Amino acid sequence: MEVEAPRQSEMVNNVMCLLVDPEGNSLGPSMYLPQNAGPQQLQQIVNKLLNNEEKLPYSFYISDQELLVPLATYLEKNKVSVEKVLSVVYQPQAVFRIRPVNRCSATIAGHTEAVLSVAFSPDGRQLATGSGDTTVRLWDLNTQTPSFTCTGHKNWVLSIAWSPDGKHLVSGSMAGELQSWDPQTGKPLGNPLVGHKKWITGISWEPVHLNAPCRRFVSASKDGDARIWDVSLRRCVICLSGHTLAVTCVKWGGDGMIYTGSQDCTIKVWETTQGKLIRELKGHGHWVNSLALSTEYVLRTGAFDHTGKQYSSPEEMKQVALERYNKMKGNSPERLVSGSDDFTMFLWEPFVSKHPKTRMTGHQQLVNHVYFSPDGQWIASASFDKSVKLWNGTTGKFVAAFRGHVGPVYQISWSADSRLLLSGSKDTTLKLLCSSRFGTSGQRN
Repeated sequence: MEVEAPRQSEMVNNVMCLLVDPEGNSLGPSMYLPQNAGPQQLQQIVNKLLNNEEKLPYSFYISDQELLVPLATYLEKNKVSVEKVLSVVYQPQAVFRIRPVNRCSATIAGHTEAVLSVAFSPDGRQLATGSGDTTVRLWDLNTQTPSFTCTGHKNWVLSIAWSPDGKHLVSGSMAGELQSWDPQTGKPLGNPLVGHKKWITGISWEPVHLNAPCRRFVSASKDGDARIWDVSLRRCVICLSGHTLAVTCVKWGGDGMIYTGSQDCTIKVWETTQGKLIRELKGHGHWVNSLALSTEYVLRTGAFDHTGKQYSSPEEMKQVALERYNKMKGNSPERLVSGSDDFTMFLWEPFVSKHPKTRMTGHQQLVNHVYFSPDGQWIASASFDKSVKLWNGTTGKFVAAFRGHVGPVYQISWSADSRLLLSGSKDTTLKLLCSSRFGTSGQRN
């Protein structure tokens, strides 16, 4: 009896937990953890079990709710039985934190018409903007002053994209032409690239871990085609034809495939050596408006990270970018999410299957924009139903809804550390959400 007593009290004060990664892989067998253990103690345990020499920050989730209190407090509040094994998901966090956002730090004037497109350079030092005044402007973010005004377009600049090595900037216009620019001088690199018959709807570069220095990018157009261009040859090398209506969005994936979403309700997957159609992703009942990749942040930034390190050769850049991509992707396939006019979203693993992983429902109006957080943990969606919804980035499961806007929500954007989500609406406001509210304070469906 004397031997049994400590075990009984130990069982009462402990809870059986299973630590799993976001893909559901367990970190060893189930273990008893003290009920007074909180995120700090769990962080120490995970770092120890993973044999991390450098202690990394982690956040923890139970049923998609972030654990911010000791286990005992969570169990009591949610009336969870201690007799069952508690599954706790550990998620690596960014080792850096962005500065708090509580005011407008600068208003950069210059364009004489509406700003229609914006893009940060991969190293975060410059900003490019495209406008209805037909110009592209480059801005120095350290001094918050204009660097160059790039002239040459004859119509509104609708789309803009940096190459992941930072050496090129490409803009697409309402007239259907594309122009490549040198970000160091603001000068055009050759004549406009012509081929599209209607306006440009999207631009995406080939990832630098697949090819360095960057040469190829893909453009999508209202004319129903996507085109692959080579900036060194200064011409279109492949035309991706097959959609029966406008191509609304395009992404060049880390596995080397191109994804195009269209008003014909389909998403097509293309290989990029000959432009052959690999598969078609079907399921949406109306226009596909937006596509996003789970690896998008590392694809866009290539070898550049928060340390600000610069690279001396394309080979070094390619190697570092590949390491970042593989670390981000882990053992799971690249995921794609699509948002549609049919009010729904689909989560896909296109490399694995033509069938969706899950269908995501809940919006009451068309889904205008979908976006993965940089760490791949979350998917955010913006809708004309005036809400922003948050979903689990691995399973597609609904997490929370945020209803602060009083007009349609057009666009969303994540901070580099995945801790802040920004939404922009027709109501002329921007709303900022902090990750500590995800899964806890958000209104549920």
